[in-house]
Amino acid sequence: MPERRTVALVTLGCARNEVDSEELAGRLEADGWQLVQDAADADVAVVNTCGFVEAAKKDSVDALLEANDLKGHGRTQAVVAVGCMAERYGKELAEALPEADAVLGFDDYADITDRLQTILAGGHHVSHAPRDRRKLLPLTPVERQSAAAEVAVPGHGAPEDLPEGLAPASGPRTLRRRLDDSPVASVKLASGCDRRCSFCAIPAFRGSFLSRRPADVLSETRWLAEQGVREVMLVSENNTSYGKDLGDIRLLETLLPELAAVDGIERVRVSYLQPAEMRPGLIDVMTGTPGVVPYFDLSFQHSAPNVLRRMRRFGDTDRFLELLEGIRGKAPEAGARSNFIVGFPGETEADLAELERFITHARLDAVGVFGYSDEDGTEAAGYDGKLPEDEVAERLARLTRLAEEMTAQRAEERIGSEIEVLVESVEDGVVEGRAAHQAPETDGLTTLLGAQDARPGQFVRARVVAAEGVDLVAEPVAATSGDGCQGEGA
Repeated sequence: MPERRTVALVTLGCARNEVDSEELAGRLEADGWQLVQDAADADVAVVNTCGFVEAAKKDSVDALLEANDLKGHGRTQAVVAVGCMAERYGKELAEALPEADAVLGFDDYADITDRLQTILAGGHHVSHAPRDRRKLLPLTPVERQSAAAEVAVPGHGAPEDLPEGLAPASGPRTLRRRLDDSPVASVKLASGCDRRCSFCAIPAFRGSFLSRRPADVLSETRWLAEQGVREVMLVSENNTSYGKDLGDIRLLETLLPELAAVDGIERVRVSYLQPAEMRPGLIDVMTGTPGVVPYFDLSFQHSAPNVLRRMRRFGDTDRFLELLEGIRGKAPEAGARSNFIVGFPGETEADLAELERFITHARLDAVGVFGYSDEDGTEAAGYDGKLPEDEVAERLARLTRLAEEMTAQRAEERIGSEIEVLVESVEDGVVEGRAAHQAPETDGLTTLLGAQDARPGQFVRARVVAAEGVDLVAEPVAATSGDGCQGEGA
């Protein structure tokens, strides 16, 4: 019997990319590939790239070059780029980066095995010419579901037979194979985005907003629970729009309790929420449903009206503070995080001061701050009023310092409170996990003292005794391993 071909998936970027990598892993394993963790042990290294901002694109290129360096020194024979950057630039990326043996777009995912075999056999793959994927689906949301079968959308694939042990990442229509044994996993709720923020290129290469059907999301969540997952995080470009193309903009309010009731799932977390689309009913469900954590990942981006209008967004400092106040009125310990862009074209000192006012009073648990840079194909790239790079850098440093100060202060406010910690790692006697207000990757973590017997996937009730920046230190007061998690208002 010939030796099985080996493949390693290297994932960069957000949780949505992680789900896409697991879909590719499912397809490859079903076709007989052996999945390995280390690219040096693989015949082909598949790098799932990020195409969001310049720093992320640089990281993607660095990862491709690093994988390319393995060729000739071990087993690795080929390096292939997939993901957002590959889809966004296609042929242009292939020409600029000959170190990548192929650049594959989303349309290639269903035939990933054929593409990799061709490359390993010495064949050449002609990369696609980028196109605006928003034009592939009908403009009217309710007409999209019937047309979706004709469009390649990661997580929304064509019918396939499912081998034993592989999940239906979209009902019976796509594959998923877990690439780690974490007790936390992301579940894709939708793909694409209909918003037209002037700084963002994502809709052009991810396409128009397309919801997954509730039955598919539930089916995948049940499978993840069988794999030992205890927390699922719902991801998409905009979760607050879920269901609008299915004829029910309030579908998320119905789905959340059903997900929380899945046997084995103790926490359901919702990410990527648009402040302008938050509904009282959704807030009620997120703050009042057992098992759904009161965690609000709100995409504010700025709070000065002048800047928000140029971003083609809505709101202002006072309205955003009222939103947070309303959430905390229902769940005082609710977690809240956001990202902000500073140095946007036309941003004045008064605008920056308004954003500082918001961050000073918002009591956010985690904040990401980015300096503005032009993105190819975006409206803002053509704006006047661009600030010098050194001015953007100074504003970025200034707001970052404030954000670090205020999030550390918010963490200190939690000292003395009781939290439920989901243990994620136990290494060399150090036990780390996350409370309900801490999302994976993006937020802080909690270190448990005196809990050396804890194991990953276990929930430990603990009292916060110290804070280190956004991170917490806590001591157990009780432990549970499957009795539900009701901490922090969950």
